[in-house]
Amino acid sequence: MREILPALERWYAAGVPFGLATIVAVSRSAPRGPGAAMAVGPDDEVVGSVSGGCVEGAVFELAQEVVDSGEARLETFGYSDEDAFAVGLTCGGEITLLVRAVTAATEPVFGAVAASVAAHEPVTLATVVDGPAPRGSTLAVWPDREAGTLGTPGLDVAVTADARGELALGATVLRHYGPRGERREDDVSVFLQSFAPPPRMLVFGAIDYAAAVARIGDFLGYRVTVCDARPVFATPKRFPAGVEVVVDWPHRYLSGTDTDGRTVICVLTHDPKFDVPLLREALRRPAAYIGAMGSRRTHDERIARLAEAGLADGELSRLRSPLGLDLGARTPEEVAVSVAAEIVALRWGGSGQPLTATSGAIHPPAAG
Repeated sequence: MREILPALERWYAAGVPFGLATIVAVSRSAPRGPGAAMAVGPDDEVVGSVSGGCVEGAVFELAQEVVDSGEARLETFGYSDEDAFAVGLTCGGEITLLVRAVTAATEPVFGAVAASVAAHEPVTLATVVDGPAPRGSTLAVWPDREAGTLGTPGLDVAVTADARGELALGATVLRHYGPRGERREDDVSVFLQSFAPPPRMLVFGAIDYAAAVARIGDFLGYRVTVCDARPVFATPKRFPAGVEVVVDWPHRYLSGTDTDGRTVICVLTHDPKFDVPLLREALRRPAAYIGAMGSRRTHDERIARLAEAGLADGELSRLRSPLGLDLGARTPEEVAVSVAAEIVALRWGGSGQPLTATSGAIHPPAAG
């Protein structure tokens, strides 16, 4: 929903009802994952998408019907190959959509959620998908407060606790509860859509490779910072717009910077006086990925220096070095692609092999 938020905020502020279709469940190989959204507003304006164009026409009509009736709908679209004229996914997957009408009257928490998302403030929007609780009812959960209701106090309490847990992970999931929030029951399905701030990518070493890595990191949705102790290299004009450039000793900057389980750290300094103190700091803090550039000889020497600096085997095993997948990359841009490929594969559990050499689902279900 994040990418279509400006249009949704505009319609909501104007008091204009709009139909919002959100993917709440996916099975097998589907084009888009849970949380992807499409909305139909005034004058039949459409923003967003929920597939590669396979079902958008049907969703457009559903959204119009929901706005007219005010009743939320739950619809599933599956494989359509047996009938060339059937509405469905040609990829063999299946998506389940919750389609609801949104207005200030029906969804009073939406404005506050939209404002938080726009301001990069963490928030989870919990929405009843199915069950005895009112379908489409919403509860917004922030780290320090909540607003709205899903119908019963017990359900609100249980969902609030789970929503904060998922928010800490930046996860979007479908959960099941009893009518009053009982665990291990599945009468009520609730979709928890987390809007965590963008993950950070910290790039150390303001070289040509750093500019390419920063560019692709920005493209992937990271909030990118490039840091180098040399002011002649660490200048904003050498990097894409929107990338933060910091002049500081890398280890000192990292020691004063918060990281979490989604943070990506790319060490491109290629100089022991920078690398060793920086990696000593990096390998002892939370991060999703810690990679360092260099030859295999450089890697061996770096590991030896880090061991001498007191890092244990478990800490050293977190280092991805030489960083990137084996693509035969030569140019800075090609190396950036190989680094991005490794980060994506690590995030989703990909093998890094060509798809032609694998079998089974292309997009296996996410863990959790």
